[in-house]
Amino acid sequence: MKLGVFTVLFSEKKLDEMLDYVQNAGLQAIEIGTGGNPGDAHCKLDELLENEDKRKEYLEKVESRGLMISAFSCHDNPISPNKYEANQAHETFIKTVKLAQLMNVPVVNTFSGIPGSHEYSKYPNWPVTPWPAVYSDILNWQWEEKIVPYWKKQGEFAKDHGIKVGIELHAGFSVHTPYTMLRLREETNDAIGANLDPSHLWWQGIDPVAAIKILGREKAIHHFHAKDTYIDQDNVNMYGLTDMQPYSNVQTRAWTFRSVGYGHSIQEWSNIISALRTYGYDYVISIEHEDPLMSIDEGFNQAVKNLKQINIQEAPAEIWWA
Repeated sequence: MKLGVFTVLFSEKKLDEMLDYVQNAGLQAIEIGTGGNPGDAHCKLDELLENEDKRKEYLEKVESRGLMISAFSCHDNPISPNKYEANQAHETFIKTVKLAQLMNVPVVNTFSGIPGSHEYSKYPNWPVTPWPAVYSDILNWQWEEKIVPYWKKQGEFAKDHGIKVGIELHAGFSVHTPYTMLRLREETNDAIGANLDPSHLWWQGIDPVAAIKILGREKAIHHFHAKDTYIDQDNVNMYGLTDMQPYSNVQTRAWTFRSVGYGHSIQEWSNIISALRTYGYDYVISIEHEDPLMSIDEGFNQAVKNLKQINIQEAPAEIWWA
């Protein structure tokens, strides 16, 4: 597997400066934001879609440094009840898939999105309990009327363009667990899979190794984010896991995103890497840095250092000893 980074954390750097920085860190891949929540600091969709020479120049900059683009990412809410937001997210997704095909980038990462509670909602609604029964009714309506119809069409669009869609399992959106991921995949096609991020699993009480086994058996892992989470049980006892405090309230939050190795042990991360290899994932481990206790440089470099210790790069040897 290759080590890479989601370059949104280097949005203040110019493209060439960012590429040099990643190269000097000894990584092999970059994940580039094309709009939506990640922004588009290093990739202007319209400019690249319209100009083949600029696409070639862009790829030359990347490849001349021994790097590859693992994914384009446009995480947003294309089924938002806010029609303007939904249209913007959808347009960015469509353009990103088209650009990915033109630039031989195999994966586009995003969120499933989340609709409202009914056709005339103004705000998203994330049902997380089956009772009172109105929540179950809302959930059924969301899947039947919004989630499945939208992604069935977009799954076909992506497959027609030879692109895999990596849905990030993230709370607040309709797809946030292995079950909801597989449900969406079953209702659409195999172009739809996971951009698996352990940090969003740990705080939900989901074991990432178990999730890798579940999704890996279905060949449903299209991309992987390397980000950690620290769970403070004392604060969980006060606020629960659905803690609504700002991420900056680290002393009192139930859980906090951390750089790799600062929420869970290197042994646990080693188990994750081994599970990915065991269940057929042999692509990119893309570092995502959202650690409120570390600078960008230190958090990134610590993640690189820790992952280099445990990553499995080479193909396995034949079993020569038996």
